[in-house]
Amino acid sequence: MVSTLMARNITKIYRTGEVDVHALRGASLDLYEGELVVMLGPSGSGKSTLLNIIGGLDTATSGKLRFRDHQLSGADESELTRFRREHVGFVFQFYNLIPSLTAEENVALVTEIANRPLDPVEALEIVGLGERVHHFPAQLSGGEQQRVAIARAIAKQPEILLCDEPTGALDSKTGLLVLEAIDQVNRELGTTTAVITHNTVIGSMADRVLHIADGTIASIEENAMRRPLAELAW
Repeated sequence: MVSTLMARNITKIYRTGEVDVHALRGASLDLYEGELVVMLGPSGSGKSTLLNIIGGLDTATSGKLRFRDHQLSGADESELTRFRREHVGFVFQFYNLIPSLTAEENVALVTEIANRPLDPVEALEIVGLGERVHHFPAQLSGGEQQRVAIARAIAKQPEILLCDEPTGALDSKTGLLVLEAIDQVNRELGTTTAVITHNTVIGSMADRVLHIADGTIASIEENAMRRPLAELAW
């Protein structure tokens, strides 16, 4: 398997007054080309901190981080900004859409600064919103808004898609639609994808499951075969 991103012995220490808070304690992982990884762990386990570091939104206190042949350890803010802009797509729990722009226009904001963008309508069609391109966020359901956010993230054709609790604000039925969109992106575009969740059931949709506890990777579970989302018991 070809490694897209490698992290080794990542630590993150936050200083709160005179107290050191260890968010990560030597976490190591690889993300391989085209795979879908689910990262499971309780609140406070460090999974969001780890996702932010591998996505270039935060920096580690110590450890090594490499994207393909590029060392990201010690990179300055301009280098991290370029890494995020050119190589990483993000999907968060909250959609962060601009209310005054249509679905197509929200996606187009990203394509205007991308090197090899998808057409905004094509990105929306991939996530099943081809008939909603001219609708404003207020005219869309929560699940549809999250799928617009996914379309926006993939429109620049990133090598890595990072999703932090993408179904956290949705009911199970709507969340399933969002996960189907993420699964489809991974299969159709071959985008290396990592999804953070509390929901252990979601692990069955992945190639690998990383169990995170106390700031490190506690265990890794390989799935011999990804199960279709329709078969998962919610």
